[in-house]
Amino acid sequence: MLSETKLNVLKQISVDLSRDEAIWASGYLAGLAGGTTLTAALPPQQIDHSIQNAVKKITLAYGTETGNSKKLATSLAGIIKKKGIQVKLTDLSQYKAKDLSKEEFFFVVISTQGEGDPPVLAKKFYDYIYENEINLSNLKFGVLALGDSSYPLFCKTGEDVDSRFENLGGQRIIPLKKCDIDYEQDAQNWIEHISEAVNKTSGISSKNATVQKVSTGRKKYQGKISAILNLNDITSEKETYHIEIETEEALVYQPGAALGVLPFNSKTIVEEIITLTGIDPNKQISTPKITDTVEELLHKHLNISYLLKSVVAQYAKITGHSIPEVRLSLLDLLRIYPVKNAEEFEEVIQILTGQAPRLYSISSSPEAHGENEIHITVAKSEFFIDHEKHKGLCSGFLSEFNEGEDVEFYIQDAGHFKLPEPDKDIIMIGPGTGIAPFRSFLWERDAVGGEGKNWLFFGERNFVSDFIYQSEIQDFLKTGSLTHLDLAFSRDTAEKIYVQHKLEQKAQEVFYWLEGGASVYVCGTKDPMSKDVEDTLLNIIQQQGKRSKEEALHYLEEMELSGRYAKDVY
Repeated sequence: MLSETKLNVLKQISVDLSRDEAIWASGYLAGLAGGTTLTAALPPQQIDHSIQNAVKKITLAYGTETGNSKKLATSLAGIIKKKGIQVKLTDLSQYKAKDLSKEEFFFVVISTQGEGDPPVLAKKFYDYIYENEINLSNLKFGVLALGDSSYPLFCKTGEDVDSRFENLGGQRIIPLKKCDIDYEQDAQNWIEHISEAVNKTSGISSKNATVQKVSTGRKKYQGKISAILNLNDITSEKETYHIEIETEEALVYQPGAALGVLPFNSKTIVEEIITLTGIDPNKQISTPKITDTVEELLHKHLNISYLLKSVVAQYAKITGHSIPEVRLSLLDLLRIYPVKNAEEFEEVIQILTGQAPRLYSISSSPEAHGENEIHITVAKSEFFIDHEKHKGLCSGFLSEFNEGEDVEFYIQDAGHFKLPEPDKDIIMIGPGTGIAPFRSFLWERDAVGGEGKNWLFFGERNFVSDFIYQSEIQDFLKTGSLTHLDLAFSRDTAEKIYVQHKLEQKAQEVFYWLEGGASVYVCGTKDPMSKDVEDTLLNIIQQQGKRSKEEALHYLEEMELSGRYAKDVY
């Protein structure tokens, strides 16, 4: 029998082995027991004399929110191992940033979220490298940044990490690689560069190593609107739509995942733009990503609703107008600062960014609603500019669908925002459409007969007109699928009451659940709701747990790192 120390070493060595590597290792150990050598135990085709003496070891770290960076880094680690380089694969949420100065080769695969933010679980690492002056003079590094070029701050987190490593004295041995949603070829090129750069320092050749294909891409589903219903009462100032989509192809997703939709621009606005510029709507134009008619480009593919300041600046350069640093719609720009002719507008089309997809939390459960049906909950956004009423692009687009119409969408993995084991307790805090993923959670737990307790905090303006999914929630409460329900309707009382106030009122029991291992989920608006809720949770931990402010912060950080505190905010 092995000693405990040797057993632990064996476990550490074997944890990252592939199936083939594990089979080889078992044969090798058997060979040792029989008095044979390592070379004798190796299958002939696996002996690569060019890497036998390799001693190089790299760290490959990933920062992920939806799971893409983790899957890619894991795949890349397998490829680089076959090139004879030792790889330590690590999650940035678990990595001790103070160890960076001890690293020789450090490579990062990291995504960008929202408005250029780092993944939630990588934020602690991100903050650490920016808040501390670390000596990275011995570090050789490279960064693979994942993003979506439809969004304005494409791959910003990767850019930030790359530049910060350099500023701290690190040596960039491969250039920053920014990858769009279809990142297969870029990722393979990047891993090849890692191998070449690392082996170059030790004179090792990796010509004969086999490169595996990296599976990637965003799967598109074709669906049909089977139901669309306004959940608010006619007396409400809001419109919140429950939308059901049916598909012929089986859907694969987990509760907590999101549905992505690429909205189309209003045909009325497109027609007005065409009239103002005098351009031929049927003229074929090639942009960096797509070739189509002017009309189709403006209707389906390009962002014309709220241009970036950088795009407005480029527009000014093309047209010769003096335009202040503002964000305007393309139509407003053309009205105020018109183009000279159709040819000049063709130049403008080339600078327009692609239409960005919008994500909506899925409010259905695969176990409860089947593999050919998916639901989302959409609040129609309306606002005024200079006394003129406008509507949110995607919420307006979706809310105006009719039953039977076709819609294309994709599914964004749940990532960190997913249910724990069925027997674990959960606290869900979701005012407004923040309830969407929690409807999914409750239906899922009801369908699988999960034994964990479920506590929901929900808030809206008025009980009578805005208590969306009221009958379903009350039914869950009656059947015991929902253990506790706390409601906050801010306009029904003289003093506005929000979900964080309900949390405060139940502070003792909330902390009791936390101590018992409950997971906490927050979904809804980032500012101020999610920040107010987090401050309240910290106060509860501090007061009920008799902890200092720093200890409360550490308590919540530990919950987040272990997957027991997750936010889906916007």
